[in-house]
Amino acid sequence: MKNFLIAWKDFKVRATDKRGFTMMLIMPLVLTMILGAALKDIVGGDEGFRETTVGLYVTEKDEMADLLKRDVLEKTKFLTVKSVDSEAVLEKMVKDGDVGVGISIPAKWSEHLEEATLFTDQDKQFKAAVVESIIISFIDRVQTISTVSQIVMEDLAATRSVSTGSENIGEVSKPLMDSGKGNIEVSDQSIGAKSVTSMQYYAAAMLAMFLLFNVTLGAKSIIQERRTETLARLNCTPTSKYGILVGKFLGTLYFAFIQFCLFYIATSIFFNVNWGENKGQVILTGFAYSLAVAGLSMLLAAFITQEKTADLISGIGIQLFAIIGGSMLPIYVFPESFKAISALTPNSWALSSFLDIMSGVGWSELLSSLLILGAIGFVSLLVGVWRLRGRYV
Repeated sequence: MKNFLIAWKDFKVRATDKRGFTMMLIMPLVLTMILGAALKDIVGGDEGFRETTVGLYVTEKDEMADLLKRDVLEKTKFLTVKSVDSEAVLEKMVKDGDVGVGISIPAKWSEHLEEATLFTDQDKQFKAAVVESIIISFIDRVQTISTVSQIVMEDLAATRSVSTGSENIGEVSKPLMDSGKGNIEVSDQSIGAKSVTSMQYYAAAMLAMFLLFNVTLGAKSIIQERRTETLARLNCTPTSKYGILVGKFLGTLYFAFIQFCLFYIATSIFFNVNWGENKGQVILTGFAYSLAVAGLSMLLAAFITQEKTADLISGIGIQLFAIIGGSMLPIYVFPESFKAISALTPNSWALSSFLDIMSGVGWSELLSSLLILGAIGFVSLLVGVWRLRGRYV
């Protein structure tokens, strides 16, 4: 009970700080509104990409161009293909907004498989990047099959059966050549069953970033109470050292989780943000992230002794974590090496979890993220309490 009284005291101190509480709630809401509206064409989702018309111009009749159109573009759920008669018409359709992306296939494309020319507006670069990746994937597959076929033919030609005419090379190679046709599938569903809009993405991103500020707030609270000898006075009461530190941890946990709940409710009501069909997943992820944040606050307090250090980390460190963790720019635009680094930040795991929930994943896909966030919180709490027990109380 004493642990909870200490935690409730900490929560009331932060909740009654009108300026601080307003900044922790109003600021993320404002940034969500601005970024979600301004960057919808970059992030895409149901608002900006799901239904896109692609203009296609083929300079001359080409087998691979027909295969690209018939078995790839026309079978991609979020693309509608319009064939045009000239490149000039294609450019005009792109400028007029009749098509989102234009594709121009050069002559004798099957022989060289050079990259096709793409036309798009400056504000639709994300669409062009996705269409380009589809074409490159198609080219890579065709080239791979061509290389494998050539190797197989050379091996068959070197065998005794072929040299004696007992095997028909054409019949042997036909199944291999046919494997490159008619079975190329491209889907817009990378993880769950639904796409995530820009407003959804930045709601989750701002939540992940601003909850991270509780790490420095919790650590700063412990440092301040040590400086004002509040911890020393608490230590004179019939409360164990562990009880005092756990109470400080719970105070940060309460505040972070309440902040999450308020932001979740506000974005759902005012911005119509759909956080996913499974509300239990959202609440449990929010609690797991709050647990990780509260644990990290204890760990930080165990390794710093000055309030200025906490302010510096709040001003620079949190922003750095926000950039690395995907709160500023979408994670999927990061290079692969940078994605590996982002996995070291707790806000990245929280952001990915919220996005997965929005896209409709099940509990099994979410379990690893929940376990990692929970482990971050518990391990940080144990290390922090162990160090703080002999230093501050």
